[in-house]
Amino acid sequence: MSAPGSHYFDEEPTTESAPRDVTLLLPDVQLILRTDRGVFGYDRIDPGTKLLLLKAPTPAASGDLLDIGCGTGAIALTMAARSPGSTVWAIDVNERARDLCRANAERNAITNVRVCAPDEVPDTVRFSTIWSNPAIRIGKPALHAMLLRWLCRLADDGEAVLVVHKHLGSDSLQTWLSGQGHPTERLASSSGYRILHCRRGDR
Repeated sequence: MSAPGSHYFDEEPTTESAPRDVTLLLPDVQLILRTDRGVFGYDRIDPGTKLLLLKAPTPAASGDLLDIGCGTGAIALTMAARSPGSTVWAIDVNERARDLCRANAERNAITNVRVCAPDEVPDTVRFSTIWSNPAIRIGKPALHAMLLRWLCRLADDGEAVLVVHKHLGSDSLQTWLSGQGHPTERLASSSGYRILHCRRGDR
């Protein structure tokens, strides 16, 4: 689905655009999402993302929430729909993904989402809830650095929910996060995917 050398975590995908619409159906939320090549979740709702949206605890009702690696916006828009009194920060390094997420928020009449590149989030913002289907394929060092960057910005009572496949290192990631001072437990499992629940560590 990507051109040679092009990945969904590239800043500017080089693969040719071929937009397609998909429907996200949840018990409480229904969204029509435009997807495209060069962006994670092309032409489908990723099963790990769907599991997270079905199993994650209710996000904080207010304050700042975060979706790390928003892609087309399935996670960010669901958070925003469930917590209309919050501000959801949808971040992605992929410019095409950010454009899609903005358009999908407008299409679904969701107004409490702020889409931006990671470095555009003000340093003063602290997050009550973080949800993410993180980009495991960026490699372990980059993944660890990314997660620590944002988990350290959880509010004192904040919590993060991550979905990671067993074959992509979910169990070792759970152990590593706990070892970094962010207590992490498994909330659910299905078809090899693990839902990890992580709390903010001590300063």
